[in-house]
Amino acid sequence: MNVLDASSLLAAFGALGVAFVLFAETGLLIGFFLPGDSLLFTAGLLCVSGGSGVHLSLPQVLVASVAGALLGAQAGYWIGLRGGRTLLARSRSKRLQEGARRAEELLARYGHAKAIVLARFVPVVRTVLNPLAGALGVPARTFALWQVVGGAVWTVGLVLAGYALGSSVPNVDRYLLPMVGLIVAVSLIPLGLEILRSRRSRAASGSPAGDER
Repeated sequence: MNVLDASSLLAAFGALGVAFVLFAETGLLIGFFLPGDSLLFTAGLLCVSGGSGVHLSLPQVLVASVAGALLGAQAGYWIGLRGGRTLLARSRSKRLQEGARRAEELLARYGHAKAIVLARFVPVVRTVLNPLAGALGVPARTFALWQVVGGAVWTVGLVLAGYALGSSVPNVDRYLLPMVGLIVAVSLIPLGLEILRSRRSRAASGSPAGDER
């Protein structure tokens, strides 16, 4: 089994695997590398096609994905309250540190509610924002409300997108690998845009200082 391959995970664990992976990706800092977006989309697809000999139940997948994402986010928030800053500081992963910086920028730029919802759609950021929200003292009720909204939209939206595609395209499982690759690429677009926007912002704020020199 390859933990980075959505099809492999689903073949091994089914809907239960969706819950565990989403819990780890959204609640535990060590889960930042897990394939949340592609897993949800592939799970929805396999509820129709049964590709690779796997057929999943749509209601089970929806319940498992929502439960894993929501419980994971709350666990991450609790970890942040207990020492999220310390855990992030000890991590040697450049990708994780970059995600933490993106998450902090989202909170500062958009405010708590919007940032918590938007983070669900950005890989790595959705892993670190939850403990970061706890570490920064985001009110528990505010976090709980908006992580439920963002988590439900993210999980249900991607699962139903996969299910809709599987229902409308005959033998869609033949194109499973290219589609999963496309989902991964698309899911990285928000992170890339945030990095580009941040670099432009830093360059713009640094140019006057350079002129004064």
